[in-house]
Amino acid sequence: MYQKDNYYHIYNRGCNRLPIFFCNENYRFLIQKFIESVEKYEIEINAFCLMPNHYHLLVKQNSDILISKWLKTVFNGYVQAINKQENRKGTLFEGRANSKEIKTEEQLIHLICYIHYNPVKAGLVDRAEDWEFSDYSDWIGIRKSELFCDNLLRKYFNSQDEYRQFFENYIQTLQSVEKHQDILFDEDE
Repeated sequence: MYQKDNYYHIYNRGCNRLPIFFCNENYRFLIQKFIESVEKYEIEINAFCLMPNHYHLLVKQNSDILISKWLKTVFNGYVQAINKQENRKGTLFEGRANSKEIKTEEQLIHLICYIHYNPVKAGLVDRAEDWEFSDYSDWIGIRKSELFCDNLLRKYFNSQDEYRQFFENYIQTLQSVEKHQDILFDEDE
């Protein structure tokens, strides 16, 4: 399924939509696992957002090492640590991670914005840069974390400020569509 040089949207959520993160240190622990493993598995995490009961990743496979091998290693370790911390047993996630191959540049840009918009849409923060567990702050230049991969930023935008403006226009459009959805779509269709 996974192939070298392709981009994938990878996502999963907690079993029964329950939390997968129980404190801020859990988020930081998983991000550290990402940092420690991307080089070994030859992948790029181009955008990410960790939410209380789910996550979204935009990942590029740069070698013949399958992303699924990376996912298994990272998330099995994470689940074991959470089970120990929470004195629990069994699964944390609904199942294996879901993935969709990104086939066009338009899909790629849309997905980056969608990932960064998640905490705002969920009502966790008013502004995307206020959510610590996403790389949006890296994309707009107010933070520079070890995990940040700027390949797509440099490819599609002239500056971090240009991406910020693009994102702000994108979410205004989304919010407008959501606000008026009742007049745009017939419920019987």
